[in-house]
Amino acid sequence: MQISGIDHVVIRCADLERMLKFYCDVIGCTIDRRRDELGLYHLRAGRSLIDLVAVSGKADRHSGGTPQSQAHNMDHLCLRVETFDESALRSHFAANGIELGDVHNNYGAEGEGPSIYISDPEGNIVELKGPAKV
Repeated sequence: MQISGIDHVVIRCADLERMLKFYCDVIGCTIDRRRDELGLYHLRAGRSLIDLVAVSGKADRHSGGTPQSQAHNMDHLCLRVETFDESALRSHFAANGIELGDVHNNYGAEGEGPSIYISDPEGNIVELKGPAKV
């Protein structure tokens, strides 16, 4: 068996509409498929998917309660971005009311490269990772 990448990540959501707005309108994902009967949205994130599932929906098999500031539904999600233009990223997120912190040099699937962290509306950390430095 050989792993070729991340297929999808599933995030349990207390406020599905707010999370959809963040991941689609702010991050830039698109709705690939929606399954309203399950409370599940499959969002396209490049070659991968981010699945958003309502904690009240039929697809939420892990009914461990609602995600809260002290009970997150994952550690973080890392999205590889094709270019890493810090000033463009800062402008984009500022326009959406999100202030970015410092840029870090982190190791990822392609090697060392720049990354920056933000939080989605339910407190999940999203790392935006640029290309590896050559």
